[in-house]
Amino acid sequence: MKCLIVVSHPIKESLCHYLAKHTIEHLQSKGYEITLLDLYENSFSPALTQQERLSYYQSDFDDTLLAEEIAQLKQAESLVLVFPTWWFGFPAILKGWFDRVWAPGHAYNHASDLGAITPCLDNLQEVKVITTLGSPWWVDKFVLWQPVKRVLKVALLGACAKRCKFEMLSFYKSENASQARVDAFVRKIKAQF
Repeated sequence: MKCLIVVSHPIKESLCHYLAKHTIEHLQSKGYEITLLDLYENSFSPALTQQERLSYYQSDFDDTLLAEEIAQLKQAESLVLVFPTWWFGFPAILKGWFDRVWAPGHAYNHASDLGAITPCLDNLQEVKVITTLGSPWWVDKFVLWQPVKRVLKVALLGACAKRCKFEMLSFYKSENASQARVDAFVRKIKAQF
C-alpha cells in the first residue's frame, strides 16, 4: 500500500518525530511503501497564494507551486499525519498544507451551483492520525469536544474521501511523559496501525 506520512513538528528531537520514526518502521514491516513529507524540513509555505485562491473557482486550480505535494496526496492509498495539537488545533504549517494541497480539482470538486462539493480522493483507503497534546484527555473530549478529530473526520475526509477508514491516536499530557508512557503509546500504535 502506498503510504504518505506527513510530519509537522519543527524540532527533530521532538516526541512527534520519535513517534513518526517508530510508526514508519512498523508500517514498513507490514509492507507499506512509505513516502515521508516533513513539512518543516521541506520548508513548506503554509500561506495560500493570491493566485491559488483566485483559481479556486476556475476550470483549473493553479498548482504551479504544489504539483509534487498534490501528486503525493493523490497517489496515497494510506495517509498518516503526525503532529502536535497546539491550542486545540493544527500547527499552522499543517493547516496550510490542507488549505493549499487539498485543492479543488484534486481533493474535491465544486458543484456547478456552488452546492455541496464532491470527493476526488477515491484512492485514499485509510487515514491514521497520531497527535500529541499537553492537556489531559478529558479537556479535549468533554470541554472542547475533540475539535481536531471532528475537522479531520467530518470536514476534510467527509468532503474529500468519504469511504476511507479513519483512526486517531492522541497522546495526552505529553509534555511530562515518562519513557514508560511513551513506550506504551508506541505499542498502542503498533497494535492499532
